[in-house]
Amino acid sequence: MNAITETRAETRRKRGRGMAASWYGIARTATIDRAGAWAEIDDGGTVKIVTGVTEIGEGILTVLAQVAAEETGTRPEDVTIGDNDTARSPEAAHAGATRQTYMIGNAVALASREAREVLFEKIAEYWEVAAGALRAFDGEIWAEGSNLRMSMADAVAICKARGTVPVGSASFTANGTGLDPEDGRGSPWQTYVFGTQVAEVEVDTWTGEVQVLGIWAAHDVGRAINPRGVEGQIEGGVVQGLGQALMEDYVTVEGHAETHGFAKYILPTALDVPQINCVIVEDEDPTSPLRAKGIGEPALVPTAPAIINAIYDAIGVRITALPATPEKILAALRLQQP
Repeated sequence: MNAITETRAETRRKRGRGMAASWYGIARTATIDRAGAWAEIDDGGTVKIVTGVTEIGEGILTVLAQVAAEETGTRPEDVTIGDNDTARSPEAAHAGATRQTYMIGNAVALASREAREVLFEKIAEYWEVAAGALRAFDGEIWAEGSNLRMSMADAVAICKARGTVPVGSASFTANGTGLDPEDGRGSPWQTYVFGTQVAEVEVDTWTGEVQVLGIWAAHDVGRAINPRGVEGQIEGGVVQGLGQALMEDYVTVEGHAETHGFAKYILPTALDVPQINCVIVEDEDPTSPLRAKGIGEPALVPTAPAIINAIYDAIGVRITALPATPEKILAALRLQQP
């Protein structure tokens, strides 16, 4: 490529950056949200958790195993999440609205704490110490300020030998005022998450094509139970937002789909995914026993606005209907010309 060609390429390609911020409510209170769970510290120091949770790929089973392990003092690999058939398990309500970690995670945490307290009470009697002095971690239980220590497996055996099965149950709900039917005032959500994203794009003014070069995403998730999982949720949300901003054109006419299938429906592929830089902000939630909030849909919300703002920064035209296809960009550029 000679110098003239390089100059022309630089002239036709414009770079810009855009930013967007968002908030998202979790745990509705205008209508009652709730979740229940059962927990048992079982033979061998293992833990059984039963709840009606639905795993749809977001990693909630891993999170619940981590929560139960921390609360009972066992290892995540020793936790079994039981059948989620609501005919045999407590209700956990739906999988959506970024509520899984917040609602079901807290229910599992509280149930696990109750099971642990039952176990601690019996072991405290066995050791003749105060239950408040007991601690458990990584499959062991001990009494602070002493040499008393044993495995969780031995502790469960002693507890059962004394006629008690260490089980717990709990329900967690969102507490709010509801909405006043007259003026709409109230507390529709129990907690909120916040996020900001910055997008850098390059726009080809000859073809209208937009390439997203990078996304910087900072999100408040409360306490991050599984930081790698949080990053995965943010990255997945960003890719969805990129598709919404630039590619996916789902057409409806009078409520009926006119998009017939995926054959010509453009979706982001691995080649379209830019460098995504995640920043996890842990503003712990005081209303949550886990101090966690959530991150699912909130990761998607700021992406498209940030990209559209970046396009405006690059070429000075505002796209007001998604997706920002090359045809729309070229049409906007032609209108901009004198």
